[in-house]
Amino acid sequence: MWGELAPPTAPQERLCQLGGFRRLRGVRCDIVTIFPEFFDSPLATGLLGKAGERGLLEVRRHDLRDWTHDRHRTVDDAPFGGGAGMVMRPEPWFEALDDLLAEGPARVILLAPDGHRLDQATVARLAREPRLVLCCGRYEGVDERVRERVDEVLSIGDFVLAGGEPAALVVLDAVARLLPGVMGNAASAGEESFAAGLLEYPQYTRPAVYRDLEVPEVLRSGNHGAIARWRREQAIQRTLLSRPELLASAELSEEERARHGLAEGRGDPVG
Repeated sequence: MWGELAPPTAPQERLCQLGGFRRLRGVRCDIVTIFPEFFDSPLATGLLGKAGERGLLEVRRHDLRDWTHDRHRTVDDAPFGGGAGMVMRPEPWFEALDDLLAEGPARVILLAPDGHRLDQATVARLAREPRLVLCCGRYEGVDERVRERVDEVLSIGDFVLAGGEPAALVVLDAVARLLPGVMGNAASAGEESFAAGLLEYPQYTRPAVYRDLEVPEVLRSGNHGAIARWRREQAIQRTLLSRPELLASAELSEEERARHGLAEGRGDPVG
């Protein structure tokens, strides 16, 4: 049951020290890392901080070294077959996941550069999960056998980081924004980039003219229909210029595809 942990055995004591989950209306998340302090400031500020304060997101950080059994709290070793760098050992990961999943079901995610590319559709799916476990690798990665214990592997892009912690923070931030009650204006999340397969339209605020640069007249007209049409057209044009591959699956009408010379199911202009 959430909020209650099993009687203190040695592994469970580690969880008790971090505190059990409260009753929660949103998402619960465990982060397993060798640098739990990495998350201190981000979780206390901005939307993540508000989500925690409102009981919509609860995060527990677990030090993977708590599941080691040697005096040096070793989590890595040299790779079989030789090669540069070190590989994270399987034992601490298996034991950590044993303990965490004993508390209840969760979707276990490993952050790694060779994973499925994180996108808005994946974020929306994760935001519907009641509980997540984010596993942050380090060094040359985790022993391949650890992947047998995870539900999916996610990457935030085609580049390499020092560890999975920044990627886990990206996942947390993206998921938190979609939780009902986190954002001040619930409509904001639905209008942003990728919400309908398009990049977001340009945004302006006061003053209307600054250093001879003017806000488009239509945005000052008060004509909400014209504003909506302008924003839609700008979103399509911006996507076509910067991320044309998104248009293949974007929610476009036949008229919009024809106007921009786009073939059905393709993002590149025809001709």
